[in-house]
Amino acid sequence: MPDRQVVLRLWRTSGSRGDGRSGRFDEARVAADPVRDTVLDVIERAWARVDRTLVFRHACHHASCGTCAVRVDGRERLPCITGLGEVWDGHSALTIEPLRNTPTIRDLASDPSPTIARLAALRLPYVRTVEPDVRATSGVADDDDVGAAERFEDCIECLACVSACSVASGDPEYLGPAVLAAADRIVEEPRHQDAERILDLVNGEHGVWQCRSVWACSAVCPSGVDPAGRIMKLRRRLLFGEEGGVAAIPSSSAHLGVGA
Repeated sequence: MPDRQVVLRLWRTSGSRGDGRSGRFDEARVAADPVRDTVLDVIERAWARVDRTLVFRHACHHASCGTCAVRVDGRERLPCITGLGEVWDGHSALTIEPLRNTPTIRDLASDPSPTIARLAALRLPYVRTVEPDVRATSGVADDDDVGAAERFEDCIECLACVSACSVASGDPEYLGPAVLAAADRIVEEPRHQDAERILDLVNGEHGVWQCRSVWACSAVCPSGVDPAGRIMKLRRRLLFGEEGGVAAIPSSSAHLGVGA
């Protein structure tokens, strides 16, 4: 067991369900190895050895599910792949909070339901065609027995981008970077979806034109989705169309609400 200790400032909510704002920071001192430990390791250690009532989310432990996302010293991260040595200076307390702009179940556990419902309403296929440059070097591009090479979409629905978004902080109806990035993927590769329907949805008052182009969402994305870049692509599609000529912008104010 490592002989060093880290002090964690853990956000704790009051009651059985918190709103993410009403609560307090509690400190937990746990053994730490800044070389081998991840942030999730020390959170789990705090739960196991200091306070078993601490609530947090985790599953895969290798950045495939997005479940464990939190804010570490004010920045959105996946603690399962964030090395302790990357964020801890060896002596200061480490502040860990739930994501912003999403409901908090309790303590560090965020509820992704509103954004997941909007993503589900888009009907984004989770399987995509492998990019041509990847296919060309994969060794299967000319293999008739393999067929079309496919892979999963990049987004792991961790909602780090939503938490980092300044617009989502002030507009709960804003579709948000995760949904808008998914919308651009549909338009880019429809896979039997109605691309015009998607463009109409993102062109409403809570859609792409609300983005302030801060790019914070892309800065914290752990999967290289580049939500801000995709929002800019959607704007260009709406302004100039797929063929480059100026296209009429739909006047619809439709937006993708949770109940859509």
